[in-house]
Amino acid sequence: MARWEPDSRGRLERAALALFGERGFENTTVAEIAARAGLTERTFFRYFADKREVLFGGAGALRELLVRTVDAAPATAEPLEVVVAAFEAAAAVLQERRAFSQQRQVVIAANAELREREVLKLALLGASVADALRRRGVAGTAASLTADTGIAIFRAAFEAWVEEAEEREFPQLIRDTFAELRAVAAGAETPGARLVPTAR
Repeated sequence: MARWEPDSRGRLERAALALFGERGFENTTVAEIAARAGLTERTFFRYFADKREVLFGGAGALRELLVRTVDAAPATAEPLEVVVAAFEAAAAVLQERRAFSQQRQVVIAANAELREREVLKLALLGASVADALRRRGVAGTAASLTADTGIAIFRAAFEAWVEEAEEREFPQLIRDTFAELRAVAAGAETPGARLVPTAR
């Protein structure tokens, strides 16, 4: 019988990611994850409903943080700035788990079902942010467009952040990506991007 060890959840996460990388997500069982972590299957199910939840279990907490940040923003703040600030707050939390996020991204990229689940997760986050904006008085379509823009900024910044060569922290990448978007919208060039003239 495996003896109790501290940080059981973290041990299970690390074991799962290692096995997903070695064997593939589909070929890894909960029993193998628990054994690698030196824990029991019963302990695994105390923290995760199934092996997918190792990768997606934090979505609920992330959604709550985004909504809470939008709700707490000053009433005079511009909607898109409110949304970007919410994603900056989320990025600050995720910054502490960069290694996990990098490994997680590799596993998801290699599995079509997980990629679909990731898209769904982002869509649900966007819907929750849009609902929070509507509570602030932002009209229906504008709320959805603003939330979707926030998701696009978050996703682009995330993809840059998980690259090994990237030295900027995640919240800074959110801000930089937002600045690039605003520059493009204003018709200006940014240091990292060049506008392509429309063919005539």
